Amino acid sequence: MKLAFLSLNYAPEQIGIGPYSCMTAEMLAAAGHEVSVICGKPYYPEWRIAESYRPGFYTTRREAGVRVTRCPHYVPARPGGVKRLLHHFTFALSAFCALLYQTARQRPDVILATAPSLIAALGGRVVAGLCGARFWLHVQDFELEAAQAAGVLSKGFPGNRLVGMAESHFFRSADIVSSISPQMCQRLADKGVAQERIVEFPNWAEDDTIRPLSRNTDLRREWSLGDRTVVLYSGNIGRKQGLNIVLEAARDLQHRQDLIFVICGEGPERTELERQAVGLDHCLIKPLQSRERLGELLATADIFILPQLADAADLVLPSKLPNMMAAGRPVIATTEPGTGVYDEIRNVGIATRPGDPVALARAIERLADNPALREDLGYRARWKAISRWARDGILKRFLCDFTRVANIPRSSRRKGRGAIVSLIFLTIGLTGFFSRLAWLLLAGNF
Repeated sequence: MKLAFLSLNYAPEQIGIGPYSCMTAEMLAAAGHEVSVICGKPYYPEWRIAESYRPGFYTTRREAGVRVTRCPHYVPARPGGVKRLLHHFTFALSAFCALLYQTARQRPDVILATAPSLIAALGGRVVAGLCGARFWLHVQDFELEAAQAAGVLSKGFPGNRLVGMAESHFFRSADIVSSISPQMCQRLADKGVAQERIVEFPNWAEDDTIRPLSRNTDLRREWSLGDRTVVLYSGNIGRKQGLNIVLEAARDLQHRQDLIFVICGEGPERTELERQAVGLDHCLIKPLQSRERLGELLATADIFILPQLADAADLVLPSKLPNMMAAGRPVIATTEPGTGVYDEIRNVGIATRPGDPVALARAIERLADNPALREDLGYRARWKAISRWARDGILKRFLCDFTRVANIPRSSRRKGRGAIVSLIFLTIGLTGFFSRLAWLLLAGNF
C-alpha cells in the first residue's frame, strides 16, 4: 500500500510526537508499504529550527526506507496566540502544496495525518477527498481545547462554538480516527465519531532500552547529586505543563537536605522558570538530554513528577508517562479521579489535586521517607508499562488496523461527495483560522 503520512513533528526531535511519528513510518516501511512523510523542520522543544536544517526551502531524502519531505514553516521563539496560529498555518500551507505535488506524481491509498497540527490535517482531508484516498486522523491531543486550557488561546472568542462544531464534523468525516488513551477515544465518540471508526493507538514505552537500572548513574555524579533522593521532571517546559507547582513544592521542602529537584528539558517557558527558581539551591534546571541518555536520566531519579493543568485533563495524555513507568520508579501526578492519567497511575503512583503544591510536597515526602513503598510502586509501574505499553505489541496491532483500513473499499457515495465535502471543510477551516487571527490581533494577544 502507498501511504502519505502528514506530521508537523518528526525525527530527529527527541521528545513529544516526533519520535512516535518516525517509528510508525519506519515500521510501516519495514512491513513492505511505500511510505512518504511530509513533515516540518525539527524545532521542538526548543522552538528553534535546528541549525543543520535551516538551509534550503523544501528538502527531500530517504531515511530508513521512508521518503521524507521537510517543509518550510515559521517557528516563533515564544509561541503566543497569534504566533502559534501562524506557526501552524505556515506549515499547513507548505505541507498542503507538498502533498498535492506528491499526490499528482503518485496517488496514495491512505493519507494518515497527525493532530497537532489540526489545520494541516485538514489539508490532508482535502487531498484525500480529491484523490479518493482513505483518510486516517491520529489525534495526539485536542489542540484547540488544550490551547484554551493553557491560556494560549482565549476562551472568549465569539466563534469558539462554530469552530468546535467544524472540528467535530471534521473528525466525523475521517475513515478512521485514532487517539492515544481510552478517555481520549471516548472524547472522540462524544464528538460524534462512530465507535467502529475509532481506534486506540497509544504512545508506547521504550521497554527494551528503558528499564529499572541502578540509581548510581554517571549523571548523578556529573551533577553532584550524591545520595540525595532525586525528584525528576523531564520534558517540555511550556505553559501546558504547569511547572510552577513543582517550584512551589520545592520551596515547601527547602528544609529537606536529603531531597533535590531536577527539571530537565527545553521550551518557551524555561527562561521564566529559571528566574522563578532563583534562591532554590536544591532545585536544578538542566538541558534536555539526548535520547541515547534517556534511560540513564530516568534511572537517576527516585521519584517522577508529572504536573498537569486541571483544565487540560483528557485533552492529552503525556507521552512521557509510559517511559517513566518503564523505568521502574513511582510517579506523582497532579490529576483528578476519573481522568486518563489518574487511571494509568492507579496502584503504581500517587495522585494529588492539580494546583495544590502543599499536597504535592506531602506526597513527595511520603515517598522520600519510605524506600520500600517506592520500590513496590516502581515494580508495579514497570509491570504495567510492559503489559500495556510494550512497543512491539502496540505497533503490531496498529499494523493490523492499518492493513484493514487500507483494504476497505470506499463506497461510491463517499467517493462522489469527497471533493465537495473537502472543499467545504477547507472553507470552514480557513474562515475559522482568519477569524481567530483577527480576534487575537484585536485583543492584543501576541
